[in-house]
Amino acid sequence: MEPSSGSRGAGPAAAAVAAVLPAGGSGERLGGATPKQFCAVQGRPLVSYTVRAMERISWISDIIVVVSPENIETMKSIIEKYGHKRVTIVKGGVTRHRSIFNGLKVFAENEFSNQLLQKPEVVIIHDAVRPFVEEDILLKVVMAAKDHGAAGAIRPLVSTVVASAADGCLDHSLERARYRASEMPQAFLFNIIYEAYQQCTDYDLDYGTECLHLALKYCKTNAKLVEGTADLWKVTYKRDLYAAESIIKDNLSQQVCVVTNVKEDVTQVSLLLHESLKSQIKVEAGSIRLSKNDGYLQDIFSGQCYNFVCINDKKYEIEETRQLVDMLEQSNIPLLYPVVLISVHLDVSENTSCSIGMEELTRIKKFAREVKKKNILLYGLLIQ
Repeated sequence: MEPSSGSRGAGPAAAAVAAVLPAGGSGERLGGATPKQFCAVQGRPLVSYTVRAMERISWISDIIVVVSPENIETMKSIIEKYGHKRVTIVKGGVTRHRSIFNGLKVFAENEFSNQLLQKPEVVIIHDAVRPFVEEDILLKVVMAAKDHGAAGAIRPLVSTVVASAADGCLDHSLERARYRASEMPQAFLFNIIYEAYQQCTDYDLDYGTECLHLALKYCKTNAKLVEGTADLWKVTYKRDLYAAESIIKDNLSQQVCVVTNVKEDVTQVSLLLHESLKSQIKVEAGSIRLSKNDGYLQDIFSGQCYNFVCINDKKYEIEETRQLVDMLEQSNIPLLYPVVLISVHLDVSENTSCSIGMEELTRIKKFAREVKKKNILLYGLLIQ
């Protein structure tokens, strides 16, 4: 089984899809000098998690990250450090709508990109500070946009909305059951949302916040509203960073990467392990050659997986495990959080003896003690 470099979903058939991530906010409500999209969560900038969420989906062809001019070099360094692919950085405007418009222009106007990107049929707009978006909701809004021209995720209102009178007293309240909170992601036929932005007034660009409204106002496109999941919330305040960190930690404990060589017996064990685990946790599995040039393995590292099972068919040989440890060290993943590595030795010989010589056992224990100092917790397992 050879893994793909992104999502295994089929995606929207025959539709070119791109994503625009506005990331030009100043983080005023968060407080502090660092804009929230660049704040570190588990040692990694928040925007990197959002880019990674898009990057893992193979049917998204281009990811446009729109940042303020003073943060362009910061964003470039993030892309380089975490090995992000298919990403184009665009200089943002002074407001959210102006930044999104700049992001759309890279598909239509040469002055906004060194190389004009292929114009997509559908474009996703998603906040860079909403890192927990999943493929399922992205696919739903994209398919709805193909049918209706525009679509957006919504969630039930948590609190009742009230309006105050000029004297500061209650004027009226809205019936909460009739209204929904507009969330991200949103998706549009590119021609519709681009035409809407072209017709925008300066007032719209400077004070507006809702993209769906622009499609309705200027292109008479009624957006399809898609019920979203609870994890679409936006990191706005400092407390949200702590919540994001908790969710990421929980996600890390629910993901494992199974690394094997390409031999038939080992691959069969990998497939069986994948089948038995997939109902309980997220499993990245495949027949992978342990190589620094292995793009798929590097993608796993950039996704910050912290749990690995390394399977080989040499009874006491730990060379492949050592190689994986070296690659983990070079990725700097163990610097952020402890890595759990289970080294499985598959004995396919006809010898039924389960005895392990003291020399081999001592060697394995010594190696485990060495890597523990590097924040890697190594466990060994022999399967006959």
